[in-house]
Amino acid sequence: MNYQNVYINAIGYELPPVVISSQELEHRLAPLYQTLHMTPGQLQALTGIRERRWWHPQTPLSQGAAAAGRKALAAAGVPAEAVGAITYAGVCRELFEPATACRVADQLGIGGDAIIYDTSNACLGVLNGILDMANRIELGQIRAGLVVSCESARELNETTIRRMLNQQDMALFSRSVATLTGGSGAIAVVLTDNSFNSDQAHRLLGGVAMSAPQHHQLCRCGVEEDGQDQFRQFMNTDAVAVMNHGVDLGKRTWQEFLKVMNWQENMIDRVVCHQVGSAHQTAILDALGIDRSKDFTTFEFLGNIGTVSLPITAAIAAERGVLKSGDHTALLGIGSGLNCMMLGVEW
Repeated sequence: MNYQNVYINAIGYELPPVVISSQELEHRLAPLYQTLHMTPGQLQALTGIRERRWWHPQTPLSQGAAAAGRKALAAAGVPAEAVGAITYAGVCRELFEPATACRVADQLGIGGDAIIYDTSNACLGVLNGILDMANRIELGQIRAGLVVSCESARELNETTIRRMLNQQDMALFSRSVATLTGGSGAIAVVLTDNSFNSDQAHRLLGGVAMSAPQHHQLCRCGVEEDGQDQFRQFMNTDAVAVMNHGVDLGKRTWQEFLKVMNWQENMIDRVVCHQVGSAHQTAILDALGIDRSKDFTTFEFLGNIGTVSLPITAAIAAERGVLKSGDHTALLGIGSGLNCMMLGVEW
């Protein structure tokens, strides 16, 4: 897929106020570590993550998404009434219905003939939302679209910690390490046809999506029964298998991406990857033959924020001057399922 008239005008984000270190999580897990004869420091050593963020208890997801949305619309110079479509793309949602996007749209003053809906595709949700808005803009259906997301790791992490302390099992610890990497945050991406006189617009050139759905059971997150009429969140991840099969899918997607974009590896100035942890970063960059100096990471201090990770990393990279105007930038996303999407942006 290639685009001629689609631009990313702004990325706004909101960070939660509570900082949780890996050391603090391990302190809570001290009885488990003692039973399994584990040395503290394992979590950071395995993942490279020293801290992540949590929202305060009972913080509505729509609150974070709307805050990010206001920042993005203001930075893009796009009034709420000009937004032709808005999608909420987070893994975390407030309700099964209505769409969380409805509450966000209400807080932002988006309505009327705007299309309002949720998008769900694990950690690729925001990239899928960007792709959807790009198609609508390229077809001339809308002038501006907004993709928002807010992820919260507090509830799932606390549930997982209680379960680990109750069972004190090495197999459960191994399946839960990926859960403990989770962070929280909110993001909003404004896409337009560049008719709003923005001097900060980044042209979306195109992208590629590929899948390997035979691996859909490797990472599962949802709710399960915990007694009569009671449910709890759960997440189980075969981290090694996800990484191995994900790298294989990434390699195939990368080759197709270069063809579609008509790029050579040396033409790419910067890459921004989905933020999982140090092992995944090393594995995917080495497999694709990408110089690590071209990458920028946030997992060390934000953890894995699911759908928010890649766009918030791009926004922070731009703030710090790592992403510069004119850079050929590859956004490399992968999510459980398995699904992979790579987008090319002229920053």
